[in-house]
Amino acid sequence: MTPGSCERDKKMKILLVIMLSLSFSPIYAETVKEGAYLGAKTSETPHWFKDSFLEFEQDVAEAAEQNKRVMIYFHQEGCPYCAKLVDENFTKPEIESYVRKNFDGITINMWGDREIVSVGGQNFTEKLFSEALKVQYTPTLLFLNEKGQVALRLNGYYPPKKFRLALQYVAEKQEARLSFNEYILSRQPVKAGKLISEDFFQVSSNLVSLVGKEDKPLAIYFEETDCVECTTLHERVLTDPATRHLVKKMNNVQLDINSETLITTVDGQSISQKEYARKLNITYTPTVVLFDKSGKEVHRMDGFLKTFHFQSSLDYALEKAYLTQPNFQRYLSSRGEKLRALGYDTDIWGYESSYPAE
Repeated sequence: MTPGSCERDKKMKILLVIMLSLSFSPIYAETVKEGAYLGAKTSETPHWFKDSFLEFEQDVAEAAEQNKRVMIYFHQEGCPYCAKLVDENFTKPEIESYVRKNFDGITINMWGDREIVSVGGQNFTEKLFSEALKVQYTPTLLFLNEKGQVALRLNGYYPPKKFRLALQYVAEKQEARLSFNEYILSRQPVKAGKLISEDFFQVSSNLVSLVGKEDKPLAIYFEETDCVECTTLHERVLTDPATRHLVKKMNNVQLDINSETLITTVDGQSISQKEYARKLNITYTPTVVLFDKSGKEVHRMDGFLKTFHFQSSLDYALEKAYLTQPNFQRYLSSRGEKLRALGYDTDIWGYESSYPAE
């Protein structure tokens, strides 16, 4: 072997060692494939909505001249809950006819930049207006009375039957004599039966004793018997392992919005479960109200939600994200991005998680 060949052989060995070391270096490790974003859906706003200049005082006055009220619809691109509102509510002939007769519908893109002249003359963009009103879910609907004040607010999607009750409540101007909670209970007969139980519900009539217990936040589930949406929550959302893992990090209690059974509320009052639901303005079942360890409400789920949004709401409270990010929609986006960076899909319209329970 010649000196030259020895030198070449030595260089090849050094190169081989370098290549082998790089192959085990984190820099050259196999890159995690980013998870997919699934479930987004967009639908067109009904053509019969008003083409407004977003001068709400003028809109309210014009609606009142026709014996109508203003309905403001907050939406965002790709929102499947908004699409469900359009496809399953606004397309129903009886609902469409009722809305067109009694309301002027106006759309607001919660991330939009169109200029708004709000009631009172203060100027906003759509985005800033949404933030000022603390719009946390889409769709959110605001119904204005003849003075431009909010007669009713719906956070999230309401199925057709419950949505029709909301429309009637505002169109009949019932807000002047009773709350929407009282209106709903007066229009629905109390049905026999039991609430759907879960092993994580704590049996206690003293909610104060659950505030901060074991250093955990408190989740109060307001439900009623023979409730289709409650059944969906228990059979589709709460059966997901990742969801249950989050739920069990909290103190959880279940209340019946029709029950006269006395409880001690989070703020120490002795009232019935029914009265507590009225006090907290519970207008949808199931509603889950989340309290921090001091007993302060920090978030609530008071509309139809599937798994990703339900989990995100729980995480929002568990991580105390509300302290640094008051906009829940921004938190949702951030949480989804983090999961996808770890290789997990985020399906905003599915019932099953693609990520583990731990």
